[in-house]
Amino acid sequence: MDTTTQHKPQTEKYKVPFGVRLRRLIGRPVFRFIFWLLADLRVTGLENVPVDTGYILAYNHLSLVEPPLILAYWPEHPEAIAGDDVFYRPMQGALVRYYGALPVHRGRYDRTVIDTMVQILESERPVMIAPEGGRSSTGALIRALPGVGYLMDQAHVPVVPVAVIGGDKNFLRRAFTFQRPKIEVRIGEPFALPPIEGRGAERRAARQRNADIVMVHLAHLLPEEMQGEYAGIPLENLEASLDGFM
Repeated sequence: MDTTTQHKPQTEKYKVPFGVRLRRLIGRPVFRFIFWLLADLRVTGLENVPVDTGYILAYNHLSLVEPPLILAYWPEHPEAIAGDDVFYRPMQGALVRYYGALPVHRGRYDRTVIDTMVQILESERPVMIAPEGGRSSTGALIRALPGVGYLMDQAHVPVVPVAVIGGDKNFLRRAFTFQRPKIEVRIGEPFALPPIEGRGAERRAARQRNADIVMVHLAHLLPEEMQGEYAGIPLENLEASLDGFM
């Protein structure tokens, strides 16, 4: 399948089913209370969240904590995606089904999901994704998959980087033994990605470059030990800094 084909604009607004909207309204205060009870929580940068427009919420992913934490404190209800395998896991599956997340096939081009996400963005709604494509097992950022770059190639919207610090795999153990571990959500300023040009390999490389640009913005919200593959890359002259990256 040729993935360089340009997307045809959607004409119909994306509609969230009433039952999903209701579950989200009920679930948000419940999860806020849970995190307030179990963690020493701080959220900064809410003033950076765009209003009345589509945008991509891109976050770092270490454990199953980040998605419900971000969604509990986000000013609106972004549409979220999750690997199709997650839907079959006991606790995670229940959470993603409750929220109404969209399943995506990992490591495979899924035109239906891409079209749906573009429709959501064109309907002036946010989409929440983890550019790494899954959880990092290193405790730090790993190389992004080009999916976010492909999505940006189809829908030209801002990206909002969101970094979660303290949401590692030990968070739940410490939280449920009432140690109230510290956890912080840092919301960065929205930014635009450069246009993608060319065809074939050149276009694929440009999509990967844009995914890497998103990750560098995320890295600058994280402490050095969590920056991983993107440590030491400056935001100034970012495209030039990424030339030849990995």
